[in-house]
Amino acid sequence: MDFLVKLFSQNRKIAFCITGAAAVLLGLAFSYKYTRRQKKFTRVGVVLQLFLHPMKSGKAVCVPAAECLRMGLKCGDLRDRHWLVITEDGHMVTGRQQPRLVLVSLTCEGGQICLNAPEMEELRFPLHQSTNRIFQCRVFSSDTEGRDCGNEVSDWLTRYLAADKTFRLVHYEPHLKARTPPEKGFPQDEKVAYPDAAPVMLMSVASLNDLSSKLDSDVSICRFRPNIVASDCEPFSEDLWDHVQIGQVEMQRVMGCGRCIFTTVDPETGIITRKEPLATLKTYRLTDPAQKTAPIFGQYYTIKKMGILHVGDPIYRISY
Repeated sequence: MDFLVKLFSQNRKIAFCITGAAAVLLGLAFSYKYTRRQKKFTRVGVVLQLFLHPMKSGKAVCVPAAECLRMGLKCGDLRDRHWLVITEDGHMVTGRQQPRLVLVSLTCEGGQICLNAPEMEELRFPLHQSTNRIFQCRVFSSDTEGRDCGNEVSDWLTRYLAADKTFRLVHYEPHLKARTPPEKGFPQDEKVAYPDAAPVMLMSVASLNDLSSKLDSDVSICRFRPNIVASDCEPFSEDLWDHVQIGQVEMQRVMGCGRCIFTTVDPETGIITRKEPLATLKTYRLTDPAQKTAPIFGQYYTIKKMGILHVGDPIYRISY
């Protein structure tokens, strides 16, 4: 017993240190447990449709499932807005300038890209053309690059659009220069190929139906070119979905999608009216002070966690 007392006396400082450290660790554990932010999941909707738009301003491809990557949706060899029509000096061409682009479909079969359009023969060309020229491209106010798809494709597009200039098609490849969205609020490390702004745009069918109720006739979802269409929710509830999870995919809302004259192009005819539905949207959807003349319809998202999206997946809003 005397030996134990003497031993403790000699090592009491060590014992006190061990006891104190244990108390601190226990306190930190309790503090972490009660102060850390807990994720709360609230079901807010269901994925009704998934769309890819392989060629910017081209026809949509509706898919039952898609990979959701940092730079947008992917299905097979098709990736959202990874092909771009340009002029020979590299400036983008969209449905704003050439409305009939909305009638051009771009699909992929067996490593071959297939282009189709009204009154045009189908054109097929290789997906990968590594020896073709790389163009310096301008998309709105930012620079990017694209691999030229060849002279045969250029001739096809030029004949179809029947304008007084030559058009070319370029394809974004992973090693090429990407764009950083110039809009305020996007992280500096965020990269996109040829979308207007963000990798993913989401809107609800309830919002679309609300707009249609104010028009003389129903308007198609294809006018607004979303990637994810939500159902089982109230009109414009997506305006409040700041952080969502769909399957294993997590997305962060960055800003509302400000609408322009492109919404007045009929996706079935390729005719631009420059009036509806934009005029009606301006009567009640000028909801963002930063977008003084652009009504908000749909929401832009960045991808925080990649995964697979399926039609029918529930959509959860994440809160803390």
